[in-house]
Amino acid sequence: MPPAVSRETKPTTPADPVRPEDVDLSVRLGPLELANPVMTASGTAGLGLEMEPFYDLSVAGAIVVKTITKKPRKGNPMPRLSETPSGLLNSIGLPNKGIDAFVAKTLPRLAGKARCLVVNIAGGCSDEFAELAERLDGLPGIDALELNISCPNVEDGNLPFARDPEIVRGLVKSVVDVTDLPIITKLSPNVTDVASIAQAAKDAGAHAVSLINTVLGMSVDWRTGKPGLGTVIGGLSGPAVKPIALRMCLEVKRAVDIPIVGIGGIVSVDDALEFLTVGATAVQIGTAHYKTPDVVARVVGELRERLASAGRRSVQEQIASLKAP
Repeated sequence: MPPAVSRETKPTTPADPVRPEDVDLSVRLGPLELANPVMTASGTAGLGLEMEPFYDLSVAGAIVVKTITKKPRKGNPMPRLSETPSGLLNSIGLPNKGIDAFVAKTLPRLAGKARCLVVNIAGGCSDEFAELAERLDGLPGIDALELNISCPNVEDGNLPFARDPEIVRGLVKSVVDVTDLPIITKLSPNVTDVASIAQAAKDAGAHAVSLINTVLGMSVDWRTGKPGLGTVIGGLSGPAVKPIALRMCLEVKRAVDIPIVGIGGIVSVDDALEFLTVGATAVQIGTAHYKTPDVVARVVGELRERLASAGRRSVQEQIASLKAP
């Protein structure tokens, strides 16, 4: 009589654990390849050189320099900063030495120190954006441009470019037509339909969008009746805006098929992973620099460990992994 056939099943072998050093952090923003998805946000890390005492700039996926304009700007009247619960109000006013000084003095010191260098630009009209882009096109060390469309349009009653899809479409196209550099369009949250603005940017040739810029707000001392900012109204950033930023990133992800850079209240690796989960390909860290100057290096250092602990072998496995209708 033949022996009975065993019906016992062999125990399943658990998957080999993922080692942090084996996690692939590389991402792409259109033609722009980043070694990791953690970028600085424009303004909060200055021109990038200010961060050198705190970490090697090459640690960041990309360094985004503060906004450069055609002519030098002094910025807004004091006070320019006002702390709020879980956030920071600012009305800095884009102070900078202008494009000539940036090209002649700053870029030679900065080029080659970052793995990827993104220059944020702003102008008073579409032609000025295009002029700046053309001037920067082909310069050694510059890998991409970010368009600050939250600045006022002098040709349209000083209202922000970002509020109107048709104006955004024309502005982005004017830049795309004069440069081969990848274009990231930075979107404002102070609009009724951010997805339509993102769509306009994409239609005009933007390679990616970044969002959100600051949320309009103000503070006041009721005892003196004085506002917290010299301009009365300014931009709110920090942890207070993260839920708004996450929601807007999801709305844009559902509307357009170009990469998204998530911005707003990121102070930890878990914050960064939340933005990746809702569909961002990369993130920018801003206000956290004021409290933790080495925050970018910390987040990059912890990202592999977090992903490995969740069984992810690449950051791509986390992107757009939201389980929602």
